[in-house]
Amino acid sequence: GMEEHLRYAHAVRGILKLSYKLLVNDKPKFSALLVGITFAVFLMITMTSLFAGVLRRASSTVVNVGASVWVMDPAVQTVANTIGMPDYVLDAVRSVDGVHYAVPLYTGGALVKLTDGTFQAVNVLGLDDTSLLGRPPLLEGEINDIYGENAFLVVKDTEFPKMGNPRVGTEFEVNDHRGVIVGIATVDSSGLFGVPTLYTTYQRAQQYLPNPRFTISYVLVEPRSPADVAGIKRAVAALGYMALTKEEFEAKISKFYEFRTGFGVNLLIMTIMSFVVGLSISGQTFYTFVLENIEKFGALKAMGAKSHELIVMILFQASFTAFTGLGLGIGLCALTITLARMALPDYAAVITGWNLGLAFVMVLIIAAASSYFGVRRVLQIEPFDIFRG
Repeated sequence: GMEEHLRYAHAVRGILKLSYKLLVNDKPKFSALLVGITFAVFLMITMTSLFAGVLRRASSTVVNVGASVWVMDPAVQTVANTIGMPDYVLDAVRSVDGVHYAVPLYTGGALVKLTDGTFQAVNVLGLDDTSLLGRPPLLEGEINDIYGENAFLVVKDTEFPKMGNPRVGTEFEVNDHRGVIVGIATVDSSGLFGVPTLYTTYQRAQQYLPNPRFTISYVLVEPRSPADVAGIKRAVAALGYMALTKEEFEAKISKFYEFRTGFGVNLLIMTIMSFVVGLSISGQTFYTFVLENIEKFGALKAMGAKSHELIVMILFQASFTAFTGLGLGIGLCALTITLARMALPDYAAVITGWNLGLAFVMVLIIAAASSYFGVRRVLQIEPFDIFRG
């Protein structure tokens, strides 16, 4: 009953204490184990967090504008390469059942001539004149000034200095038109392509920028209710265009960067490599650690330690090192990203839940694999072989 239970708990505590001492006493082996796992975790999280960061940046326009449903040409792959739609699409979408409102969004690149005579590529977003849907929160200036002559907002993100750190009132030229900064905005997510972002009204973007025949890049739709989305998608498809929810559009952009550019595959290969390196280093080191302590395990067996107690010891040793390595690896990665951000404000990496989860699973596999071989070896011991000496 109770006494037995206590005795058992006491025995387990004794076993764990013993296995911990065995492990930590062999400092060189223990350090080698830790270093192997730490670096595998570090490499893997660094790769996947860079990947996550770039994917987040790639759909920054979608995140920042924040519309629920986006209507676009079916050939659009990412938010950056837009394909213009004729004006009738906007009217047609507005008349679809279930659409609460629909507004145009212009997005395109332009070359801006700064006051010092240098040219700078920018990304321009033209917001619907009546609703200004997708407007960014302002740090300085008044949102209504965007209606003034030549008015533009500039986003204060990592690319802001490339516009010459403008202030409210700074002038520039775009396509032989005068432009004036009337507000400084902030956004949730910086862009990926390293160019400053300007906002203006849809009409002004149309007038000022050299444009193809069609200027509607996207139609932003707010459905009456989430239930209406499916019907809106069907109606838009019947027009020959494509409607995607914000989440679907972000997923499509991510997929493009994962599979259509060499980027995703390269990172995948590097992640697998770091996993294999970690697995082989830790597995081998742990196995030699078990071999070197084989006499101690044998002595325990001769003294009457049961097989399951030896298994508990080895599992404890493997998982203790694996999770210590996991913690160190994550810490190292967070430190590196912090330092990299201080040096390069553009550094895109973000540590997300899924890459921590991935590292956790990887470390579990490493611990399981190394314990498996260790356990197999220890169970083969014949105690009297050891004392025959």
